[in-house]
Amino acid sequence: MKITKYILSSLTFFLVQSNICAKGEKFCFEFYGDSVSISNNIEIEDVKKIIIRKSIDFNENVLYKKFDKTVNELLKYRNEKNLNDWIYYQLVRKVANNICDKNKAFNEYTILKWFLMSKSGYDSKLVSFKKSYLFYIKSDENVYDIPFFILDNKQYICLNYHDFVKINFEHNTLKIVEIYIPEASKSFSYKVSHVPDFALNTFTDKELNFNYKEKTYHFKIKLSNEVQQIFKNYPVVDFETYFNIPFNKETYNSLIPYLKENIKNFEVKEGVDYLMNFTRHAFLYENDIDNFGKEKRLSPEQTLLFEHSDCDDRAALFFYLIKEIYNLPIIAVLYPTHIVIAIQFEKSEGNSILHNGRNYSVCDPTPQSENLLIGQISSELIKTPFQVVYEYLPLVK
Repeated sequence: MKITKYILSSLTFFLVQSNICAKGEKFCFEFYGDSVSISNNIEIEDVKKIIIRKSIDFNENVLYKKFDKTVNELLKYRNEKNLNDWIYYQLVRKVANNICDKNKAFNEYTILKWFLMSKSGYDSKLVSFKKSYLFYIKSDENVYDIPFFILDNKQYICLNYHDFVKINFEHNTLKIVEIYIPEASKSFSYKVSHVPDFALNTFTDKELNFNYKEKTYHFKIKLSNEVQQIFKNYPVVDFETYFNIPFNKETYNSLIPYLKENIKNFEVKEGVDYLMNFTRHAFLYENDIDNFGKEKRLSPEQTLLFEHSDCDDRAALFFYLIKEIYNLPIIAVLYPTHIVIAIQFEKSEGNSILHNGRNYSVCDPTPQSENLLIGQISSELIKTPFQVVYEYLPLVK
């Protein structure tokens, strides 16, 4: 993929001329269970004018103060709700779509997203491609299966790739629209350390059950499809980021206390075995290619939501349960076609893995043809090379 820079000094073939943007003092919308009100006196002509000049004088030009009011309200909401970058970007998408309907003014919608994120402090690049715009953002993290480029030793990742999945990024020239925005300097993070509290009316009950030691356990957990909207376009990230995506409060309270109650009289290893079998047998297995047509890592909460999941998804859910309930040292062990979890107990069990001076006992949360106990690995993998891709160590209090 060839990246070039250029100054867009005039509006060209790709800007729609009709006024499609909404206009008014305020517009209100629902955002993951919260009612949000944002000022809007921005018109589509204002969005077009963003890219006319090679630089913008934000202090003197009255036109761009229209955007400042909207940006300030976005930042205030972000700070009040402690939104991480990914959730904040979903908010910006929502606002941009309210101002410029994506289905009618896609280029203006993209320009406005880029501009709002840039004015919010993120180092991002607007890139022209044929008759459309791409939107890249600086990120220091490992993100997979998403186009990126390196500019001045900085990595920029395509943030709206989901709108352009059919583009051959490797064999086309992309041109950066060169506009300097002083405050646009920070990196974007894909880490999701907090999930919003969704509106109660978005939750439905889902029944799960599994058998453990000749007893059937039944659960009725609360799940919201809003979590699917949050992660709909979420890319494949590194295992540390992926494994630390939490439940929302309502789902957490409908499951974790009941799991704790069921294992309160178990020794630690038996409790871990219980959770391992819950993760194996409370859901149906299907690989990502058959399920989604591509590699996709479900968050722990999505694994509860979907009817089918694979080994990555179960490993993330099992990791989350062990961390929340027992808070033991854990590693994620990646084989060429499989991933398992290994846990440090006071005394290791069966096949153990020595990592950084600790012995971890293998636990496979994905159903296999063999009934694997703690410390057992599938016979197909015993001699297969692996790598430890993540290590979690509880904080010492």
